[in-house]
Amino acid sequence: MGMANSNTTLAGVRRLAGPSVAGTSWQDRGQGLTAVVAAAFTLAQLLLVGPRMGLGWDETVYASQISAHAPAAYFSAPRARGVSLLVAPVTSWSSSTALLRVYLAGLSGAALFIALRAWRGVFPARVLALGGALFASLWVTLFYGPQVMPNYWVAMGALAVTGFFLRAHADSADRPALWGVAVGAALMTWMRPTDAAWTAAPLVFLLVFLPRWRNLPLLLALVGGLVVGAAQWIAEAFGRYGGLLQRLSDGSRLQGGLGWNIAVGDQLRSLGGRTLCRPCTGSMPNPAVVAWWFVLPLLVLLAVSVAFRARRPASPSRTLVPLACAATAAFPYLFLIGYAAPRFLLPTYALLAIPVADALVHLVTAPDGRWRPITASLVAIGLAGHLAVQYAVLHSTVERTQADRRGWSRTAAELHRLGVRPPCLLTGNEAVPIAFYTGCSSAATGGSNKNSTAEGIARSARTMPVAHLGTPTGRPPSYTRGWSPHSFDGLRIYVAPAATRNGPG
Repeated sequence: MGMANSNTTLAGVRRLAGPSVAGTSWQDRGQGLTAVVAAAFTLAQLLLVGPRMGLGWDETVYASQISAHAPAAYFSAPRARGVSLLVAPVTSWSSSTALLRVYLAGLSGAALFIALRAWRGVFPARVLALGGALFASLWVTLFYGPQVMPNYWVAMGALAVTGFFLRAHADSADRPALWGVAVGAALMTWMRPTDAAWTAAPLVFLLVFLPRWRNLPLLLALVGGLVVGAAQWIAEAFGRYGGLLQRLSDGSRLQGGLGWNIAVGDQLRSLGGRTLCRPCTGSMPNPAVVAWWFVLPLLVLLAVSVAFRARRPASPSRTLVPLACAATAAFPYLFLIGYAAPRFLLPTYALLAIPVADALVHLVTAPDGRWRPITASLVAIGLAGHLAVQYAVLHSTVERTQADRRGWSRTAAELHRLGVRPPCLLTGNEAVPIAFYTGCSSAATGGSNKNSTAEGIARSARTMPVAHLGTPTGRPPSYTRGWSPHSFDGLRIYVAPAATRNGPG
């Protein structure tokens, strides 16, 4: 695209952004607003989720890869090491969960601020601040912001790369925006390469197939960032998984096989606080809990209508581009897998937040900028009800999660008492997270975490403390023959003789 065209588009963006005030541009005011939103998001995580919530199953896998507390857990094909490296400044020397939560809460708040700043010059300050607040106030965002999980970071990369992309397209001289595209793309693939590919697909399509959007430096920045972020994952695919196609195939198999499967209902069920809905059965949550999901498409349509009615060169693009990326990011999780987790759609929610905020601002203000009192009151009431529901779901989810993870801590303490202390090995039911809490390795002879054999576990039991975690009614594996059985907290624990030589601790 020529320079004249770019400057015209950028001028359109700036006109849409609104006038500046008394020596301070709206961009500068926006920095203050988005900083307040980001700081409030960090504080809300610490107050509503809390820094002392124990690590979950997937978190223990990621945290254990670079950990001073426990050996590395088996790392399956779909996972990427970005989040493990993100938390390494804490996990490499400390086993404090509270410190890790505080670190991630602060980092996630800073990431939200940077991602919103990427849209500077594309949307007005109040739209960016409102969009950030809408996304940050979702229970799933608050719940996963301080967790050792990749989905929030994919969302931040997606939000940043789309904003920087629009800026770089509008102004070819905006070199920081080009670097922002590269860094945002790298962050996405560093965390989850397949999610990054789906999210970036509309951007690549625009740059390759639509002449008006063709921009070689922007294409190189985008593709270069994706490749750099995925480089370690691709190298590991050849080093450990038999090649890239084999790793992708293994990842698909572990997720139940990717194929046409409408999971919209599963995602609706997960909105009630089910962090993993697999299998996703049972009744739907209360209508008040899922109502916002049905309002969201209406607000998206309103955002599209506002964009086209504005009749400014940049207006449709700045709305349609993030909506397209949101759609492709959501597609595999709504139509290709047979289970659901609310965290899967975090990138989609982040990308929808700013166009939806723009629609709400236009809904409550007249063309001359004055408030529409009746509409503004109705929107405020709706948002207040939405926030109340989000808080209720978050509170119940945190309470339930903390209770489950306290149970793992109790089991770890009992294993220590029975003589199962590092270096040690656990197998059986929930062995992966409980092994992390105990400071042990974990082993499985089948399933998605298969990394050993019965013979290998039996050999280990002759040289180190080993325990199998079973259920009172389940049949223990053959290698536990002769091991000491113990009942604890709904578990049947079989302890190898080598552990009993350690004695009760």
